[in-house]
Amino acid sequence: MRMPMNSPMWVAALGTPVVHHLTRAQLRAQIKALQAANDALVGPHHSLVGQWLVDIHDFASTWLPVFFVLILSVTAWLLWRMAGAMPRTKPQNMATQGSSSTTWADVAGVEEVRAELEEVVDFLRDPKRFEALGAKVPKGLLLYGPPGTGKTLLAKAVAHESGANFYSASAASFVEMFAGLGAARIRKLFAEARKNAPAIVFIDELDAVGAQRTGHGFNREQDQTLNQLLVELDGFDGAKQVVVMGASNRLQDLDQALLRPGRFDRQLLVPPPDLAGREAILRVHTRGKPLAADASLVTVARQTAGLTGAELANICNEAAIAAGRRGDSVVVQEDFDGALERVVAGLQQKKVLTEKERMILAYHEGGHALMAHLMGGASELQKVTIVARGTALGYTFHLPEEDRYLHTKEELQDWMVVALAGRAAEEVVFGRVTNGAANDLEKVTDIARHMVFDWGMSDAVSSRTMRADNYALSEATKRVRDDEQSRLTDGAYEEALRLLSKHRASLDRVAAALLEKETLGKDEVLELFADVQPESRASETVGIPRVVASVAGDLWF
Repeated sequence: MRMPMNSPMWVAALGTPVVHHLTRAQLRAQIKALQAANDALVGPHHSLVGQWLVDIHDFASTWLPVFFVLILSVTAWLLWRMAGAMPRTKPQNMATQGSSSTTWADVAGVEEVRAELEEVVDFLRDPKRFEALGAKVPKGLLLYGPPGTGKTLLAKAVAHESGANFYSASAASFVEMFAGLGAARIRKLFAEARKNAPAIVFIDELDAVGAQRTGHGFNREQDQTLNQLLVELDGFDGAKQVVVMGASNRLQDLDQALLRPGRFDRQLLVPPPDLAGREAILRVHTRGKPLAADASLVTVARQTAGLTGAELANICNEAAIAAGRRGDSVVVQEDFDGALERVVAGLQQKKVLTEKERMILAYHEGGHALMAHLMGGASELQKVTIVARGTALGYTFHLPEEDRYLHTKEELQDWMVVALAGRAAEEVVFGRVTNGAANDLEKVTDIARHMVFDWGMSDAVSSRTMRADNYALSEATKRVRDDEQSRLTDGAYEEALRLLSKHRASLDRVAAALLEKETLGKDEVLELFADVQPESRASETVGIPRVVASVAGDLWF
C-alpha cells in the first residue's frame, strides 16, 4: 500500500525523529482504525481468532504463575499433613522401681525359664563377678511358646529385678508402608538403649518383623527392617551391657539369621504349666481373694490340664465375679467350677429345644459318657450335660488322671471311639444321624491324621512319616496314607456301634437321667454304670513291661 509523503510512518522510515503526543481517546481511535483495516484485509473471522489467541496469551501470562504457586502450596500442605499422620511410635521406657512392677513373686509355673532369666539378672546386677571369669552377658534371649503362657510377664519381672533400664516395643510398630521408617525406628530404639546402659530391650511379637525373608518386591520394607535389626544385634559392644529379649508364638516362622548364636543366644520354651505349676499359678491369682473352706485349688489344678497361665487367671477372676454377683463374701468351689465351664465351654445359652431334639441330644451325650466309662482310664468323666454352652448344645467334660506326654496307639484309638460314640448312639437308637457331631468328627480326623502322617502308627507304614508338606511322596504313598486314615476312623466308628449295641440298656438309662436332670456329675454317672465293666484296659497297661516266655520256659521282660 502506497503512503503519502506527509504520512508519519513515512517520515519515521526516513529516519526523521517525529514525536506524537496522543491522548487516550485518540490512541483508542487509531487502534480501532487499524483493526478495521485489518478486518478489511483478512476478514472478520480470522480477526476474531487472532483476538482470542491474544486474549489467551494475556490470561496465561497473568494467571498461570498464580495457579502454579497455588498448586505448590497445596502439595506442600498435603505432604505436611501426611507426615503428621504417620505413626510416631516410641519405645516405652518402663519404670523399673515402680510400685506396680512385676516381681519374681508374681511369676509361677515356669521355674526352668525363670532360673535361666535369673542368671541374666545376676549378670546385670553384678557384672564384675562374671567378667572376672571371662564370661559375657548373652546378647539375646528369645521366649517362645503358646499364647498366654507368661512370656511378657517374665520380661516385666526381669525388668524389675535387674534394676536396668527397660525398653519395650511391639514388633508391629516397626513395619509400616513408608520405606525406611521401620529401620529408622530400630536404629533410634537401640541408640537410646546404648546411651542408657545397662538396659534391656524387649520386642514383643517378634514374628511381625522377624519373619523369613522372601526377596519379593512387596516385602522389601519388612526385609529392610529385619536387616536393620540383624545389624543392631551384631553391633552390640559387650561393655554396653545391653540385652535384647524377644517373644514370639511362631518360632517356626522366624528367619534363621535371627536365631543363630550371637544374636539370640538362648531360646527358652515357655510351655503350659504342669499340675504343680497350675496350682502355684492359682495361688498367685487368688491372693487377696477370700476363699471358702471347700475351695480346693488342688482340685481346680487337676481340672485344668492343658490350660495356660492367662486362662487360669481368667478362671480365678470369673470365680470372684460369680461370688460377688451372688452376694457372698467368700469364693466357694462351685464358683470355680462354674468359671471353669465358662472359660472352657463358653457362656451358658438359653436355647429352647423341642422334645425330639432334647431326646437326640440326651442319647448323643449319653453315648459319649457310656463309652468313656467303657474305655477305662482313657479319659475320666467329670460331667455330662445337655445344657447349651457357647456353640455346643451339650457336652461331656473329661479329665486325665495325670499329666501325660506320651500316649500309645491303643489309647489314641480309644479316644477316637469315645469321640464317635455320640454319632454312633444316634444311629443305634434312631437309625439315622444328625449334624450335631461336627466337632467330634474334627477331633477324630485330627487324631487319625497325626497317627498316620506324623507318628507312624498305621499298620501299613509304621517306620516313617508321611507328612502332608512332603511333596516328594508318590501318588501310591498318598493313597496308602489316605486309606490308613480312613481305616482308623471307620474302625473306631464300627467299634463304637458294637459296644453301644451291646450295652443298649445302660445307654437308655443314662439318656433318661439326662432328660430328667439335664446335668449329671461324676458320682451320678458312676452310680448309673455300677454294673458295667470297662471293655478296654489300654490306659492302665501303659508303661508295664510285657512278659514273654522263652523256648526253655524262662520268663523274659
